[in-house]
Amino acid sequence: METKLLRIAELAKSDPKMKFTSLAHLLGKQALIQCHLELPNKRATGINGTTKEQYSENLEGNIEDLVSRLKSKSYRPVPVRRMYIPSSIQTRKDHWEYRNMKIKLFKKALKDTKYHL
Repeated sequence: METKLLRIAELAKSDPKMKFTSLAHLLGKQALIQCHLELPNKRATGINGTTKEQYSENLEGNIEDLVSRLKSKSYRPVPVRRMYIPSSIQTRKDHWEYRNMKIKLFKKALKDTKYHL
């Protein structure tokens, strides 16, 4: 998978307007489980209120369901809740995003090119 992700990164860099329709075929069960294990503990819950510990209770089943929905293109992500926080600079506001556990897994898996199918 690493070479596939590197190739996608090269294509995106060479043509910033290029659109990718799906990267789901790069995300396998073992990669998502490893990403879940590497996510930090004791962080804020996702927008749906699920913590890492709650998601871990049925990790194998949750990941299998997620991978099958990704491959069949039936997965629909939950919207991200964004909160704006006043910044020390008066002209801008920083933001904080609440994502659900699945989106956190995707983001980590696609960011780290060391995971394999």
